[in-house]
Amino acid sequence: MARIASRLRNLRPAWLVAALLVAATTNAVADGADPASVARGAYVFIAAGCGYCHTDTKNGGAALAGGRALDTPFGRFYTPNITADPDTGIGRWSDADFLRALREGIAPDGSYLYPAFPYTSYARASEQDLLDLRAYIFSLPPVSAANKPHELDFPFGWRRLLAVWRFLNFDPQPVVADPARTPGWNRGAYLVEALGHCQECHTPRGMLGGLEYDQALSGTTDGPEGAKVPNITPDPETGIGGWSAGQLVRVLTDGALPDFDYVGSVMTEVVRNSTSRFTPEDRAAVAEYLLSLPPIRNPAARATQP
Repeated sequence: MARIASRLRNLRPAWLVAALLVAATTNAVADGADPASVARGAYVFIAAGCGYCHTDTKNGGAALAGGRALDTPFGRFYTPNITADPDTGIGRWSDADFLRALREGIAPDGSYLYPAFPYTSYARASEQDLLDLRAYIFSLPPVSAANKPHELDFPFGWRRLLAVWRFLNFDPQPVVADPARTPGWNRGAYLVEALGHCQECHTPRGMLGGLEYDQALSGTTDGPEGAKVPNITPDPETGIGGWSAGQLVRVLTDGALPDFDYVGSVMTEVVRNSTSRFTPEDRAAVAEYLLSLPPIRNPAARATQP
């Protein structure tokens, strides 16, 4: 019963997503925005997980007004206001500004963005999806809320050092469809590698925070907020190699694990606000893609076994 109660608590904020969608549609019509672009952007917004990162839900913050604390080995980051407020949010950003931030990690003033913002994955997304995302965000009510300064350990607060980090770790490549694979597999690859940015949490990082791509998706003991993030490669002993596609889809749908427990930590938010709102076809596509990957053994980040 405790698990069922926990599951119900985890699903409570669903009304917030519905309210945002209604508000976006209404505002788009009022402002003359393209309703089709806004509607597409609403789904990109869900797939990209923007809402739960940029909303300080714990402290009652307004939607997308930022302020959520993100503890990392490099210090504490605070997510910024991404509403269309012109003074404290991104309301003055042009299409080009928005694309540059998400695809290059560069703010309109030319400063480098910290890779705690997963532009390293969003850089692989299509331009149309990102422009639709902007249309949706700009259709929502702006919120005036000043951004909090990050609290980073020395020397990571020196933003100029990001030039070195980018040289070593940032090589954006678009997700290219593989004609030898099924449409579902290709869609799953796009959702996992680009919009869903799964590697940002499920891939180990080096000393400077760069993703160790040779260990992609094999899990880590030092994930967001210090939590363990499991191996989601199909290794049969430490990953999800013993899971069926149906079991993986179930996790993405309601967080129920194959051992009858439920996901926890940040993954609770991912399921609640993102994957549970995917189309059934997209959840199946993610499962197809993940189960096709090369297995990587990582006993330190063992996944739940059936």
